[in-house]
Amino acid sequence: MKETFIKLHISVLLAGLTGIFGKLITLNEGLLVWYRMLFASVIFFLFLAGSRKLQKISGRDFGRMAGAGALLGLHWVFFYGSIKYSTISIGVVCFSLSGFFTSILEPVLLHKRFSFRELLFSFIALTGVVFIFSFDIRYRLGIGMGAFSSLLYSLFSIRTRQIGQDYPSRTLLLYEMTGGFLVLSCLLPFYLVAFPVSSVLPGTQDLTYLLLLAVFCTIGLQLLQIQVLQKISAFTVSLTYNLEPLYSILLAMIFFHEARELNFAFYIGVSLILLSVLLQAWDTMRKRKTVTAS
Repeated sequence: MKETFIKLHISVLLAGLTGIFGKLITLNEGLLVWYRMLFASVIFFLFLAGSRKLQKISGRDFGRMAGAGALLGLHWVFFYGSIKYSTISIGVVCFSLSGFFTSILEPVLLHKRFSFRELLFSFIALTGVVFIFSFDIRYRLGIGMGAFSSLLYSLFSIRTRQIGQDYPSRTLLLYEMTGGFLVLSCLLPFYLVAFPVSSVLPGTQDLTYLLLLAVFCTIGLQLLQIQVLQKISAFTVSLTYNLEPLYSILLAMIFFHEARELNFAFYIGVSLILLSVLLQAWDTMRKRKTVTAS
C-alpha cells in the first residue's frame, strides 16, 4: 500500500509539472498542444500495440471520444494560453473554477438534482478568483483564458463520464488523444493565420520538453492513475489531487521566482479557493461516514 501512495503523489507532482512545461516551451499554446497530443497519441499507440492491449472500437464510439478529446485539447490551449499571458500560479488557480462550472453543468446535462453545498463551495472558489481578478489588472487576459479553460475541462470531464463506462481508461485515453489531435489539426491552420509564428517546428530544447510532457505528464500520469485506482478508492485519489495547484505554485516559485510578482490579493484569493477545497473534502468525508454508519 505504501508503494501505491508513493505512485499517487508522483502522479500529482507530474500533474503539477504541466504548468511548468507550459512556461518553458516557447511555442505558442496552439502548437504546444498540437505537438503534445501528436506525441502522446503515437507513443501510447505503440505502447498498447506492443503490449497487445490495443482495443478496436466502433466508428460511432470513436466519434464520441474524439469530441471529448477536442474539448480536452481546447482546454489545454486556453490553459497554456492563460499561463503564457499571466503566470503559472494564476493559470492553475483559475483551473479551480472547474468545480464551479461542474456543479452547475452536471445537473443540467446529466439530469441530476442541484447540490446546494456544491454550489456554495464552488461559489467560494469563484469569489477567490474574482478577488484576484479585481485587484490585479495586469493579467486579466490570462485570467479570462484560465476561466474559459476551466469551463472546457468541466464539459470534458462530464462528457468522459458519459462515454467512459464501456471502455478501460487506456482505450479512452488513446482515442481521446487521437481524436483531439485530429480536430486540432483541422483548426490549427486557422489559428496560425490569426496568430502567425515565425516557425512551426520546435527547436531542440522545445522538442525535449514536449517529449517529456507527452511521456511523463500525459501517458505516465494516466498509467499511474490507472494503477493507483486499482488499489485505493477514487475518493482518496480525487482528494489528493486537490494538492495539484499547490504543487504547481510552489514549483513556479522555485523555478520562476513568481512570488515576487504575486500581490496580497492573490494570496487572499488562493486562501478562499483552498477553503472551498477543504470544505468539499470535509463534506465528502462526512457523507462517507454517514453511509458507512447506516
